[in-house]
Amino acid sequence: AIEVPENDGRPAWNSKLQYILAQVGFSVGLGNVWRFPYLCQKNGGGAYLVPYFILLIIIGIPLFFLELAVGQKIRRGSIGVWNYVCPRLGGIGMSSLMVCGFVGLYYNVIIGWSIFYFFQSFQYPLPWSDCPIRKNGTTAIVEPECDKSSATTYFWYRQTLNTTSTIAESGGLNIKMTLSLLVAWIIVCLAVIRGIASSGKVMYFSSLFPYVVLFCFLVRGLMLKGSVDGIAHMFTPKMLEPQVWREAATQVFFALGLGFGGVIAFSSYNKIDNNCHFDAVLVSFINFFTSILATLVVFAVLGFKANIMNEKCVAENGEKILEYLNSNILSHDLIPPHVNFSHLTTSDYAELYGVIKTVKEGSFAQLGLEPCVLEDELNKAVQGTGLAFIAFTEAMTHFPASPFWSVMFFFMLINLGLGSMIGTMTGITTPILDAYKVQKELLTVCCCIVAFLCGLLFVQRSGNYFVTMFDDYSAGLPLTVVVILENLSVAWIYGTKRFMQDLEDMLGFRPSVIYFYLWKYVSPLCLIVLISASVVEMAISPPGYNAWVQELAQERFQSYPPWALATCFALIVVAMLPLPIVFIARQFNLMSDGSNKLSVTYRKSMMKDISNLEEQDEARFILGAKPGEAPASVPGHRPYMTPRGNTSLDPNSLSPNICYGTSYQNAAISPTTPTTPPTPVTPESDS
Repeated sequence: AIEVPENDGRPAWNSKLQYILAQVGFSVGLGNVWRFPYLCQKNGGGAYLVPYFILLIIIGIPLFFLELAVGQKIRRGSIGVWNYVCPRLGGIGMSSLMVCGFVGLYYNVIIGWSIFYFFQSFQYPLPWSDCPIRKNGTTAIVEPECDKSSATTYFWYRQTLNTTSTIAESGGLNIKMTLSLLVAWIIVCLAVIRGIASSGKVMYFSSLFPYVVLFCFLVRGLMLKGSVDGIAHMFTPKMLEPQVWREAATQVFFALGLGFGGVIAFSSYNKIDNNCHFDAVLVSFINFFTSILATLVVFAVLGFKANIMNEKCVAENGEKILEYLNSNILSHDLIPPHVNFSHLTTSDYAELYGVIKTVKEGSFAQLGLEPCVLEDELNKAVQGTGLAFIAFTEAMTHFPASPFWSVMFFFMLINLGLGSMIGTMTGITTPILDAYKVQKELLTVCCCIVAFLCGLLFVQRSGNYFVTMFDDYSAGLPLTVVVILENLSVAWIYGTKRFMQDLEDMLGFRPSVIYFYLWKYVSPLCLIVLISASVVEMAISPPGYNAWVQELAQERFQSYPPWALATCFALIVVAMLPLPIVFIARQFNLMSDGSNKLSVTYRKSMMKDISNLEEQDEARFILGAKPGEAPASVPGHRPYMTPRGNTSLDPNSLSPNICYGTSYQNAAISPTTPTTPPTPVTPESDS
C-alpha cells in the first residue's frame, strides 16, 4: 500500500459512521418515497424490481464506486478532480456545479412546502380534512372548487399554492410560501455553514430519523384495513415493457446522486486509505432497501385509502339503487334476497351491479352506476407532490390521531430533503473553496442568500409550474452527459489499468476484474443507450405541464408557450455549456489547466516520485532510451498490471497522460531544479 500522506490541512470526517450517514443522507431523498413507489406501480409491480436491481449492479455501484474513488484519491471537489484527470474535460466539474445550483433552487422549495404542511399539522381536525364552507347571505354552501375535487386537492392547489391556471399568469408572490422558503434556506445555511464540521453532526439525525418514521408508518399501516391489498398489488408481477429499463436506469442514476458532485465532495474529506469499495456497495444497498421500505409503507397506506374510497363508492351507488327502486325505475325482483342495503358489502354490490348491468343492458349507462372495483382504485398511479401532498395526506385524515402522523410524515420529508440539500450545497461550495481562498462561512451565507432570491421564481402563484419545468429539464440530460464523460475520462483517457492500480494502492487489495470491464465497456454503452432513449423521449413527448384549472377543479395538460420552451432548452444548454467552452479554451491554451489548484497531497507524492525517478535515471523512465521507447521494466517501481495481473504495462503510463500534458508533473518539481520540458507521451492504451 502507498504511504498515507501527511495532513494537508483538509477537513476530515470525525468518524466513518458520520461519513456513511452523510452519503446515505445525500443519496436517500424524496425520490425514494414518492418516485420509486410510483415507478414500481406503473412498470409491472414486483417485476420492476428485477431490471432495477440488475441495473443497480452493472451501472449504479460501479459508477458510484468510481466517484468515491476519484474524490478520495485526488482530495478535491468535482472541478479539481476532473481538472486533474483531464483538464480539457475540466468542464465536467463546472457542469456538475451548474446542475447542483439548478436542482438546489427548486428542491428547497419542496422542503418549504413540507415545512408549511408540518406547521399546519398541529391542529385537529387537520385543515385539509373537510371542504371549507362559503356563506352566501343566509345560505351556507360548500366551496364549489373543493366540492368538484376533494378537500386535500383543494387545500394543496388553492390554500397552499393558490396556483394560477397557466404558467403565463404570474399572480405575484405567495407570501406563505415565500416565508416557508426563507425558513428552508435558513435551516440549510445553518446545517452547512461550517462545512462537514456542522453538516456531519446534522446527518446523525436527518439520516436516521426518516427510518424511524418509515418503520412506525409500516407497523401502523399494516394494522389498517386494506393495507395487505395494497402490498399484494405492489408485488403482483405484470408484463414489462421496453421503457421500463429506461425508467429503471434513470431512477438508479438519480437515486445514488451520480454526477452532482456531492458524492465526490464528501469522499474528498476521507483518509486516502479508506475502503471506498465497501462504502459504495453499502450505501447502494441501503438506498435500494430504503426504496423497498418506502414502497411498502406507501402501498400499505394507499391500500387503506383505496378501501376507504371503495367503501364510499359502494355506499353512494347503493343509495342510487335505492332511489331507483323507490321510483320504480328498477324492479325489486332484481335484488338478491341476501343483500342488505343498510350494510352493503363490496361483494354484494359487485353481484348487484352485475345483475342490473345484465338486465338493463340497453339503458344501463343512463343509470350512472360505477363498478366500485378495488383494483381500479389501486391502479390510480400517483407520484411526486400528488402522492405526498394529496394522496398521502388524504389517507392520514382517516388515521386515529391523524395530526400526530401528519407531523411525523412531513418532519420526515423535511429531513429527507435536508440530507439531499446538504450534499447538493457541498457539491457547490467544496469546488469553490478548493479553487479560491474564501471564508467558508461567508461563501455559504452568500450562496444561500442568492439562492433564496433566485428561488422567488418558484414561490409566485405560478411557481409550481416552474418547479415542474426545472425538474424535467435542468438535470436529466445534462447529468447523464456529465456521468458518461466522467466514465470515459477515467476509463479511456486516464486509463482503466492505471485506475485499477491506484485503487490497489489506496485499498490495499485489487478490486474484482469485473469492474475493469464494467467501467471500460458496459457502463459507457448503457449510458449511451440511456442518453439516446432520453433524447428520443424528449423529442416525441410534447413539452408541457399539468395546469390546475380552477373552473373545472381538475388538472389539464397544457403546452409551454414559446418563451417557456426557450427557457426549457436554455436550462439544458446552460448546464452543458462549460463542457465545450473549457475544452476549446484549454485546447488553444486560452485558460490555465488548473495545475495550480492541485491537491497539496498530490504535489507531495509527485515530488517524492520525481526524486525517486532521478535516482533511477529520470529521462529513461519517463521518455525511454529514445523518444517513444521505454524499458521493459523499471527497478524499484512495481509495474502496472492488466486485470489478470500478468502483463506489465508501458511505464510511460506512470507519467501524466497527454490529455493533461506535463503541467502537474512540473508543478511538483522544485523550482530550484532545472528541468527540460519533456516530449508529450503517448496516452495509455487499454485495448
